[in-house]
Amino acid sequence: MSQYDKILFAGDPHGNFNALISAVHKHKPEAVVMLGDYDLDKPLEEYLADIIGSTEIWWIAGNHDFETPNKYHNLFHSALAHKSLHLKVAEVAGIRIAGLGGIFLGRVWYPPQPPKWQNKQHYLDYQSAHIKNAEMSLKYRSAIWHDEFESLKNQKADILVTHEAPGSHRHGFPIIGELAAAMGVKHIFHGHLHENYTRTIKQQISVIGVANRAITNLRGHILSDL
Repeated sequence: MSQYDKILFAGDPHGNFNALISAVHKHKPEAVVMLGDYDLDKPLEEYLADIIGSTEIWWIAGNHDFETPNKYHNLFHSALAHKSLHLKVAEVAGIRIAGLGGIFLGRVWYPPQPPKWQNKQHYLDYQSAHIKNAEMSLKYRSAIWHDEFESLKNQKADILVTHEAPGSHRHGFPIIGELAAAMGVKHIFHGHLHENYTRTIKQQISVIGVANRAITNLRGHILSDL
């Protein structure tokens, strides 16, 4: 196994995990990190049964994973629920990887505009004043919240994985690059926009966009693209 293949990054599978499973069998990585949008009709572990036990499996959520209660439940209540990287840093195959799942949502926070709410509790308190037994909808759960984003800056990591893109992409957000710089990150891997590319942003941070169902290694080399 090449040292660059010890961690693989998987673009949005949208229900088809064949490329990831094949790549794990071929390259035998220590870990895989999935970048969101799974579109699960059954629990995540059932899709990945062929590779569970062969490699560590980590993930962040995308916007599709909040579209229906079933998609949400099959990810967040799966046997792999505890392997979420969202808003934390984990040591994966000896490398510190931070995760930021979800998307920027105009009704919550859409940079560079200021956030609409201070935090989730601020939003819920406002709702409860108007709606009895108000709770957070799946749409709002998919959002990136400003206070949580800012708290992530206090941690250090080598790699940041996100669903949204940084400013390297025409539909990306420069503030993600600012987060990476604050954390001391040198590489960002993201999904969501279904394009394979590699670019460099400020502070010499390399950004690797991973297309849907594509698999890349630590150098951003495409190992599979189905």
